[in-house]
Amino acid sequence: MDRRKKKKSIAILTGGGDVPGLNPAIRAITIRALREGYQVIGLKRGWAGIMELIREKKADNTDKYMILTEEIVNKAGRTGGTFLHTSRTRPSHVPLANVPAHYRDKYRNEINDLTEEVIRNLEYLGVEYLIPIGGDDTLSYGVRLYSEGVKVVAIPKTMDNDVPGTDYCIGFSTCVTRTIQMCNTLRTSAGSHERILVIEVFGRYAGFTAMLPTMAGAANRCVIPEYKFDPELLTQLLIEDRGKNPSRYSVALVSEGAMMAGMSDTEFITGNKDVYGHSLHGGIGELVSDKIRELSVSLNHGKRINTIFQQLGYLVRGGDPDAIDSIVPMAYGNLALDLILKGIHGRLVVLRNGRYDNAPIDAVTSTNKIVDIKRYYNCERYRPQYKSFEFQPLFIMTGNS
Repeated sequence: MDRRKKKKSIAILTGGGDVPGLNPAIRAITIRALREGYQVIGLKRGWAGIMELIREKKADNTDKYMILTEEIVNKAGRTGGTFLHTSRTRPSHVPLANVPAHYRDKYRNEINDLTEEVIRNLEYLGVEYLIPIGGDDTLSYGVRLYSEGVKVVAIPKTMDNDVPGTDYCIGFSTCVTRTIQMCNTLRTSAGSHERILVIEVFGRYAGFTAMLPTMAGAANRCVIPEYKFDPELLTQLLIEDRGKNPSRYSVALVSEGAMMAGMSDTEFITGNKDVYGHSLHGGIGELVSDKIRELSVSLNHGKRINTIFQQLGYLVRGGDPDAIDSIVPMAYGNLALDLILKGIHGRLVVLRNGRYDNAPIDAVTSTNKIVDIKRYYNCERYRPQYKSFEFQPLFIMTGNS
């Protein structure tokens, strides 16, 4: 790299789950940065690529990073997913089995902190600014690097829309759009068979992905992580909804992190964790579907009502971004460059009250962003509630109070 002719490099990475909108963000950052004279480095597989990099001239680091060009980003910029790939690697908590071979002599604990190596690797690549794109887990490690002196400008991404400090995270609009579309698609089967349709959606800790589609009319009821629900009351409400519908069906959305009353906070985590300690949720939707079918007998004059269960899963995070997830990432990428060109770092680019802005990066770790159930969720009717839409943000309950 001939850095005499260029400013230092800007590095980009995408961590955590993929969402539509990541490639447009990478494209926006790259094109603007190149035109401002920066070299742009795409770090591969989230924090894994920069953690595993080998600091030797002859080393093959092709699976660790790549130099980005307009041709590369233009080709991928309108597509879903992330061409830089992603992982849930967290360099501050690396199990011994996952420590790269060239670090094994130095790091021998059961859990190891490789932050020192990450910083040295960024310096080796000549990175002046680092732009991580991710959710609270990916960005919280960005906060750690910033505290260690790395110049970080962060971009929020997650389908659950639960990164604190911003009204909007890349991927959320496409998730809501797909959820509404798929609910409407599945209605035909539910109506044909006169069943109760139970759909499980993403939302480990926050219920926005269930709330917004329900508010838009995609479902009759929704249950969310912020409030433990009574399955008998839910069943009763859905039977009533079904009875009022000429096609004799009703629809419930279930957040993957939702829990029944009496269920412990860890009872319906699958019992598995990935190598970095992230709990794996799943299966609550099917449990709810079975419970509704079982309870329907006593609540429907002795007649069982069958259910249809569908877990949307990766169907809502795959494929191309919608209009909002094409426009917002472009704006976020340019916001990041606006800050860098002013020499500003330690910030999170955000949307607040309908306007693009930035916030301190430690907003990511300062609080949790969840549905305000007192304002937006009717705990007796299991559905969204609202008094007025005046002066509310675009997605209603996603603003920071």
